[in-house]
Amino acid sequence: MPKTTTPNTTPTPSRAFTAAPKSKQWRVVDYVTTAVLGIAVGLVFWVLALSWKVLELAFQAFPPSIGLIAGLWVLAGPLAGAIIRKPGAALLCELIAAIVEAVLGSHFGATVLLSGLLQGLGAELVFAAFGYKRFTLWVTAASGMLAAAFMAVSENIMYNAEWQFGFQAIYAVCAIVSGLVISGIGAWFAYRAIAATGALSSFASGRLR
Repeated sequence: MPKTTTPNTTPTPSRAFTAAPKSKQWRVVDYVTTAVLGIAVGLVFWVLALSWKVLELAFQAFPPSIGLIAGLWVLAGPLAGAIIRKPGAALLCELIAAIVEAVLGSHFGATVLLSGLLQGLGAELVFAAFGYKRFTLWVTAASGMLAAAFMAVSENIMYNAEWQFGFQAIYAVCAIVSGLVISGIGAWFAYRAIAATGALSSFASGRLR
């Protein structure tokens, strides 16, 4: 009698961290988790804003190089996109983080809300381009890069207008590299570390085994 085999439905290692949710509809847990992530990252933004004068001094020798830490400012979007995996998650989380920074008090003032909107949109567009079906390391990295690119353009207009074009271009390149490393690749591995604790078992991104 021929031997029958049972199909293996266990995710392979290559797909373990990249599964898309079965439905794109938002659940209560999606909203709550997005809010928690936004608040947590917003606190990081606030600390960075408080430390901005010190940070500027550290990069005073070549001001455009401060773009190398720009990825910290666009972390919320790619991180939420990698975890929640629903339309609007990256945009909403980045905006919540900006609101938290503004409410707690930032010397950048209300402009942080516009920054959060633009940076979140940059992060969101990458996930949207893949139809919210691909959630790999490189998709998340691209999300971080585009968010940082949107940030670089807006900041060159709002804050760096007095710089010569060469400085603005260098700042943009530094910001995009930082977005790739910190808010792209960094967000991916932060997500994996959180998932490994079992805290994301309610999400497709957390059902790894």
